[in-house]
Amino acid sequence: MASLPVQPPVTARVDPSGRLVSADPALLALQEAAGGRLGTELAVPQLAAVARLAGRLGVPIERQVLAANDSEDLELWLLAKPDREGVTLSVERWLARPPSRSRWSGRAGGEGEEAASDTDRLLTDSELRIVELSPGLARRLRLGEGAVGQPLARLLRPVEDSSGNLPLLSALGSRGSFTAQPALLRGSDEPLLLDGQPREEDGRFAGYVVRVRIPSDAAPLAALPLDDLLKEPLASIIGQAEEIAGRSEGPLRSDYAGYGTDIAAAARHLLDLLAAISREASPDGSAPEGETIDLAELVLDAAGLVQPQAAERGIVLDIGGEGRLAALGQGRAICQILVNLIANAVRFSPAQGSVSITLERGAQASVTVSDLGPGVAPADRTRIFERFEQAGTKAGSAGLGLAISRRLAREMGGEVALLESSTGAVFRLSLPSA
Repeated sequence: MASLPVQPPVTARVDPSGRLVSADPALLALQEAAGGRLGTELAVPQLAAVARLAGRLGVPIERQVLAANDSEDLELWLLAKPDREGVTLSVERWLARPPSRSRWSGRAGGEGEEAASDTDRLLTDSELRIVELSPGLARRLRLGEGAVGQPLARLLRPVEDSSGNLPLLSALGSRGSFTAQPALLRGSDEPLLLDGQPREEDGRFAGYVVRVRIPSDAAPLAALPLDDLLKEPLASIIGQAEEIAGRSEGPLRSDYAGYGTDIAAAARHLLDLLAAISREASPDGSAPEGETIDLAELVLDAAGLVQPQAAERGIVLDIGGEGRLAALGQGRAICQILVNLIANAVRFSPAQGSVSITLERGAQASVTVSDLGPGVAPADRTRIFERFEQAGTKAGSAGLGLAISRRLAREMGGEVALLESSTGAVFRLSLPSA
């Protein structure tokens, strides 16, 4: 679809059933690009979600929305005003950018070029000074915060292409786009390729959105660990979830605030899991020193994280045994182990059943997790603790949970073991008593 010249505001009407009943040309084109048409349900999910929310709450909703057609990424500032006849959508700002490329899609564009990730971009002003630098690109190029405000040529030195041309210079004269501009990173002379798309503000040329690629025949920049790549988006999720939980934007229903707390806790658990995977992949990975923790408290935390999954299948988490149980270890690592064990038990338990979680004081402090599922076949009892292995045929697991859990427990001087049982599966986490 060809890009349409867009002059905000751009408006549309959605009826109470969610159907698009009228729309300015730009929004109608976006509807058609998403597979819909006038008179059918609003087909752009991001717009439809805001329209539904405004209609349900009965109050105007204003927020930034990210969408796309087949040729552009779109940053829209959307106002949704409900009334008795439906919802009026008004796009107060419509900013088009070059389409993002998937981080995981391998090659894109011409032969012999490596795809740029979604975050490998920078924005310049009309004088080619850097006004915004994505964190992903800053990490890849090892640039600090001082890069913002600097001339682009001070950080990346454009060089002539194979035809002796400078695509950036030619594009700048006509305020047009450019592709495959060779450049060298100042200080290291690492080769790069730049693609630029002009951006506008109030109808005037305001600079470029520049995506940075690495030629496939160049020595790659140092790869980032997976947990580093995901740390920033997960931190954003945690921050926004904590804002919901803290009701920082005003009054909020208690159950919604509780959802925010659950989301933040789950994101922190995922960060810990990624860090554990990275430590396992690192030959010199080491665990932090242990501390005295209350194992009973961590059981409650872990059970809370798994509770939504259990409630969905009607499974009761039955916690018993010691009310307080001191042990030595790292709290987050222990919580991660418990989440893995309890989630596995819920996953393999029959619906409307129960999972027993028992705290015991003995030579070591221990937590036993028992389910009423099919159990573990004798041939699988050793294999399930190996990486990328799992018992049974249920989907939804990468086969890393038990392997990581056992390794974490052993790093703390403990153990994760599968116990003999006539019904279901019984796993025990043991840790040194404090």
